[in-house]
Amino acid sequence: MSTRLAVRVQPGARRNALVDRLANGEWKLAVSAPPEDGRANEAVIELLAELLGVKRRQVVVTRGASSRSKTIEVSDLDPAVAEQRLGAALEDVKGDHGE
Repeated sequence: MSTRLAVRVQPGARRNALVDRLANGEWKLAVSAPPEDGRANEAVIELLAELLGVKRRQVVVTRGASSRSKTIEVSDLDPAVAEQRLGAALEDVKGDHGE
């Protein structure tokens, strides 16, 4: 079983973080790496692996490698579990900012 995630990436940010859930369903991520030589994609993979509690090798950019909008495939992770984990991480972020 695998999970597909639609993400929107903001490269060159101050820090790596899950930022928001957009109206179109995409998860907005900020990464500090620049969009050069695949560095931002690597940062996205690392951030999602950490947020989802999976190994980096389970996370692959399957579409949009050179675009801000990407499709990410996470192997061996139930879609409902992925949604729950990202939702909880987003709640933590919003709670930190007093929103």
